Amino acid sequence: METGLNILKLSLCVSLVVVGSYAQAPAPWNPSNGFRPGTCDHYECPTYKLVEAGYGFEIRMYDAALWISTSPIPSLSMTQATKTGFRRLNRYIEGDNKSNVKMNMTAPVIAQATPGRSVYTVSLYLPKKNQQNPPQADDLHVRSTKPTYVAVRQIGGYVSNNVAKEEAAALMESLRDSNWILPIEKSKGKSPAYLLAVYNPPSHTTARVINEIMVPFNM
Repeated sequence: METGLNILKLSLCVSLVVVGSYAQAPAPWNPSNGFRPGTCDHYECPTYKLVEAGYGFEIRMYDAALWISTSPIPSLSMTQATKTGFRRLNRYIEGDNKSNVKMNMTAPVIAQATPGRSVYTVSLYLPKKNQQNPPQADDLHVRSTKPTYVAVRQIGGYVSNNVAKEEAAALMESLRDSNWILPIEKSKGKSPAYLLAVYNPPSHTTARVINEIMVPFNM
């Protein structure tokens, strides 16, 4: 496990999973992807189309995908839960699964809070070539997502619980005068649950460039 983590620390770079010489900046603006985390130029990420780039937010339409997810992790800290979940997911990618299949690292790592409880689920995008027959593991489960709209706010640095909450509120405020606020509030409420997408390894505390606060919603 330590070997896998060290390799990941030395090679990933830009936000949810970025490091070393790559940890510089978002990828250049692209009409299809907006300011996509540069990590996704080196590691497979879930695919999406940029619907709108606004002031302080992006609206994306993500394609259907499969994720490998932990069981709920009790923790007072989303940051600590993300670290705990990532360690297990990294072992899974390295072959600690029922099929002993090793897979390519992907990004991002996503943490989701359970509303009203200090419990978090941590997920990692499954490589496309493994999605037809994803390896199983007793303590993990495969989760599918349908095509969905996601409101996104990019933030830099190390994300604490308080920072995540503040940035989630800032995302909703930036959407206040847009055409998206009504469908978001209709499907998710005025204070919707949010996801934290981490493009650096959670154990990497320096040179963090981009994380994302995400609010999926229905139209």
